[in-house]
Amino acid sequence: MARLGFVFNVERCNGCFSCFLACKDEFTDNEHLPTAAATTEGVNLIKVNEVEYGTGTKVKVDYTHSICQQCSKPACMEKFPEQIYKRPDGIVIIDPVKAKGMQEIVGSCPYGAIVWNEKAQLPQKCTMCAHMLDAGEKVTRCFECCPNQAMLFGDLDDPNSEISIYVKEHAAELELLHPEYGTEPNVYYRHLPKPFICGEVVCGDTDDCCKGAKVTCVCDSCGKKMETETDFLGDFEFRFLPTNEHFTITVEAPGYKPATLKAKTHGSVNLGEIVLEKA
Repeated sequence: MARLGFVFNVERCNGCFSCFLACKDEFTDNEHLPTAAATTEGVNLIKVNEVEYGTGTKVKVDYTHSICQQCSKPACMEKFPEQIYKRPDGIVIIDPVKAKGMQEIVGSCPYGAIVWNEKAQLPQKCTMCAHMLDAGEKVTRCFECCPNQAMLFGDLDDPNSEISIYVKEHAAELELLHPEYGTEPNVYYRHLPKPFICGEVVCGDTDDCCKGAKVTCVCDSCGKKMETETDFLGDFEFRFLPTNEHFTITVEAPGYKPATLKAKTHGSVNLGEIVLEKA
């Protein structure tokens, strides 16, 4: 028994689309029965989404991946047990014969990972390259082609596997998509786009950038405290913050009066230029 899964490290992905293209190359017009029929143009089993967030001159672009979550408790299989099955290695498969003509299967995935192949009249999704694994390969095409190590693939139940060790070491930074669905996904994400608070500190008496100022950020509701220092341009940043929380930011520098500001992360917040007055 095994439990195959993915980890996507968003911070390492530069949007090269190698995984997307490799998947297209593997499945477009290529049959891999009994686990997958051929796909066609417009049918994408993995999607790379460009996410832009921030304001003004402080903008970030990340790339996230939409893909079958290979759930331990698949909602799709629960609704269509005759057409969808889960293998001993944990891969969820839509039977390309039994699912023929059943477009209603598309709506059974709460993650929107099932797509409709109009030409083949089939619902289709990522199979984790089950045909490759069955032929003796150890990895999927998308994992094999990623040049930036932005993804990991392997057995989550094997304590000695690279992916299992990674999940254990970075547990605090990993997320599952919509755990409230109760499907127990086997795809983890690290550093998903989240609000950030940033600003630029300036010395009021000289108009110079204030390098090395101490900046403290405290969550008003939970009391969590974060600290950083401004860089040589006077910039600072606090990343991966929870949404819709109130924060108190304090800026301190020797010889200057402290500055205190408030921010709410309804989105990313650019506090702009913060001018420190001479003490």
